[in-house]
Parts: sequence; C-alpha cells; structure tokens
Amino acid sequence: MAFINKSIRVEFTEVDSVSELSSNNQELIEKAKEASSLAYAPYSRFFVGAAARLENGEIHIGSNKENASFPAGICAERNVINYISDLRPNTKINTIAVYADPKDFRLDEPVSPCGICRQVLAETEQVQQQDIEIVLTGHSGKTLIFKSVASILPFHFCLSELRK
Repeated sequence: MAFINKSIRVEFTEVDSVSELSSNNQELIEKAKEASSLAYAPYSRFFVGAAARLENGEIHIGSNKENASFPAGICAERNVINYISDLRPNTKINTIAVYADPKDFRLDEPVSPCGICRQVLAETEQVQQQDIEIVLTGHSGKTLIFKSVASILPFHFCLSELRK
C-alpha cells in the first residue's frame, strides 16, 4: 500500500482596517453590522449579521435568531441565503460579509461561519457555478477576505455523492 501525502493551502487577504477595503465591501460590512443589531440572541448575547451582494447589485441582510430549544436557531449566514433563495431564486450571490458583535466579551478576531453555514455556502456556490467572496470582520480587529467558499471548506459534501 502506498501513501500519498497531500496538503491544502488556504489563501485569504487580511487587512487591519475596514477602511482598506473597496467601497463595495465597506458598504457590505456596514449592512452586516446593521443586521447584527436585528439579531435575537438572548442566550449567547453573540449578535451576528450577514449581508449579501447579488450580481444585480442588490444587498440583502440576515441576522442570527436563537431559540430556547438551541438547535432550533439559525445563523445569520443561512438566514440571508435562505431569504435570497426564496426572494431571488435565480440571482447569484457575489459577496457575503459577516459581522460579529458579542455583548459580553471583546472579540479581536473575525468569526468564521460555522460548519453548517460553510456547507450551505459551499452548495450555494456550487449551484450558482460562481465563487462567492467571503468577508469576515467584527467589532474590532482585522478583516479577512476569502475569494471563495472552497477556501474555508475545501472538502464539502456535495450532491454527486448522494447519487448511485
């Protein structure tokens, strides 16, 4: 038996300030920040907002919604993607920005989407056959920009694996 060692490289851009970003991404982060104020997070007090820019220039937002039955909540990223899939089913997402604002502690690093959100983003990217740029930031600290979802979930589960 032969073993083959392989490695994966994650590429992203890191900036120290939102002001270093394009005006489009600055606007998207501002919308994600506004969305975070709409979050319902009485248990974790971890407020997250997401804003997605569509290929036609429209921006849609979503926020996290918790529930006393914890698995019943939804993250901001999936909230906005589900909204877009219903409202604009044939319109592609160019960029999604995620902004986290915890109320009980300081966050100096951007928060990355959870595993479920990564999978939903990956499938959305695959279905639309176009990369989705991901911009991650928080109340303070640096901002990370990924050119595609594949950068944050290289081995996503896909539909072809369900077919016989």
